[in-house]
Amino acid sequence: MTVFPQRAAPHAKAAHILVVDDDQRIRTLLSRYLMKEGYFVSAAADTREASARMRDIAFDLIVLDVMMPGESGTAFVARLRKSAEPLRSAPILMLTALTETADRVEGLEAGVDDYLAKPFDPRELSLRIASILRRARRADSAGPKRFGEFVFDPSRGELLHDGAPVRLTTRERDLLRALAESDGAIVSRQTLAQRDPARSASERSVDVEIARLRRKIETDPNAPRYLQTVRGHGYRLLVDPLRANG
Repeated sequence: MTVFPQRAAPHAKAAHILVVDDDQRIRTLLSRYLMKEGYFVSAAADTREASARMRDIAFDLIVLDVMMPGESGTAFVARLRKSAEPLRSAPILMLTALTETADRVEGLEAGVDDYLAKPFDPRELSLRIASILRRARRADSAGPKRFGEFVFDPSRGELLHDGAPVRLTTRERDLLRALAESDGAIVSRQTLAQRDPARSASERSVDVEIARLRRKIETDPNAPRYLQTVRGHGYRLLVDPLRANG
């Protein structure tokens, strides 16, 4: 089952959440609540069904019950953390009715990102989910970005073309970093012009910098594939998902 949001969640960027709980009533309540909060939601009754869904969809977050028939939530987390990406780093919020500290520690050691004890306030659930998603997206935005034959590492400011370094000026590096860290979202010309507080620039100078950068990363700068103009709004860098080696 997949349900769609009734309204946009501005912090969520249409995040897709997988709810895994053997209690149908809880699955339904959680799905409806998260949908109203603006998330896409899929649901699974056990870890076998969850595994099947995860073969087809890369979920932004998993809300997981700890006590289920068959494989427990803790064992499922431990298995995911030994898998290849993106399963290995999937953010997980575990729900538990267990009150013993040892049970919570076991889940944290297995690799869950956060715990929430049942019964819980739905607002607290929403806040914890938003917090996990923010942390996950900060980590994603700091990682290398691939577009075609290029890989750019925002933290190092290094651009590679088929493994060979590409020389960038300081302004080009800062411009590419601002675009790469937006994860494909549109960045306005004004934002790009003001990206360096120590040196203000005109929006026209941003256009010139964009043109120069395109000559380095586009096969045809006049018909850009990656560094795109969104007329009336700004620019965006379309990046490909990085494939994990593991």
